[in-house]
Order: sequence, then structure tokens, then C-alpha cells
Amino acid sequence: MGEQPVSRLLGLVGDVPAQGAQQGVPPYHTPVFIPAHPRYPGGGAAPHVDYELFKGPSGPPVPVAFTSLRGLVEALGPAQPWVAVSLGPFAEAMQRARLPKVRLDPVVDPGGRRWRAEDLERAYGGEEDTR
Repeated sequence: MGEQPVSRLLGLVGDVPAQGAQQGVPPYHTPVFIPAHPRYPGGGAAPHVDYELFKGPSGPPVPVAFTSLRGLVEALGPAQPWVAVSLGPFAEAMQRARLPKVRLDPVVDPGGRRWRAEDLERAYGGEEDTR
């Protein structure tokens, strides 16, 4: 018989052993929800995901993660695009990008910009922004 099908996603992140537990830090493989967007560059380039970073009061942008989808939706609204990932590999990727530590469940200004359904339609639905 032929080979058993294997996911093409297998091995992209690798099976990195967890670091020792740290007080107040969720386990390495804890699922978290990240504000993110798909990118389709075209020209044969592979699609990828861009993570949204939050602008801090000073310093570089800050990566954020929410420990529940409900928390992400309450903070950023129901139209916010997102991906679910494991906390450990996400935090390591942000560290390799020389970004600050991931902020879990950040408090978000309720008056801040939120994605709306029409923003998603304009960004991903094929309509051009005429502004």
C-alpha cells in the first residue's frame, strides 16, 4: 500500500521541548488567540500570516495574545481577524524578531479602532478602497 498521508503543516514549528514552568506563565503548548491577517503575495510566493502588534505608550510595538477567543472578541470586536497558535512557539518567534515579551490578555482602550465587517470586505473581499 501507499504511504499514509501526512499534514504539510507537520514540522513547520517543530517539537521544541518546553522550558521549565515559570510562575504566572501558561504552559508552552497553551492555545492562544492572536490578532492576525492572511497575506497572499502572489507571483508564486507562499501565503503567510501577519500578526497585528499593539503600539505601546513608548518603545517598540508589542505582540499580544488572548487566552480565550471570548477575550479577543471582547477586546477587539467580532470582526477582528485572528489565528490560534501555541503560546510557546509564538513567544519564541516574537523573541527571534527582537520584539518585547508577548502581553497576555491586554487591556485595550474601548475607544480604539476596531475591525468592522466592511473593513474585512474591503481588505479580503475583492473590492478596492477608493479613499
